[in-house]
Amino acid sequence: MKYLHTMLRVSDVEESLKFYCDGLGLKEARRMEFKEDRFTLIFLSAPNNEDVELELTYNWDGDSLKESSRNFGHIAYKVKNIYDTCEHLISMGIKINYPPRDGCMAFVKSPDNISIELLQEGEKLEPREPWLSMENIK
Repeated sequence: MKYLHTMLRVSDVEESLKFYCDGLGLKEARRMEFKEDRFTLIFLSAPNNEDVELELTYNWDGDSLKESSRNFGHIAYKVKNIYDTCEHLISMGIKINYPPRDGCMAFVKSPDNISIELLQEGEKLEPREPWLSMENIK
């Protein structure tokens, strides 16, 4: 058995790609449009980990994604420097819901309210400001 991908429904392709690609650094691997069925699949992968993908599914006629589902937890990514990653996301206007106060873990949310866990690669970084005094955002 081999793990292939996780599928998430998205309500706005451009906002989602901005978040996942420009924000988190994922790359679009391929895109498939199904005109008759009116949906698009976009497969993203992390650099140096192309065989595991995130599948974004966009239904052209819309999906009601405003309600958050509690039976889905989160997606996790390892990052080279959690502080740099969080600073980059903030510069894009993305809120850090759970700041990396411990130098090791943070949470953000996608445009469709999916929780994304960011974990520091290797040893955790020395805790420092402004992260130490940042509060959680719901």
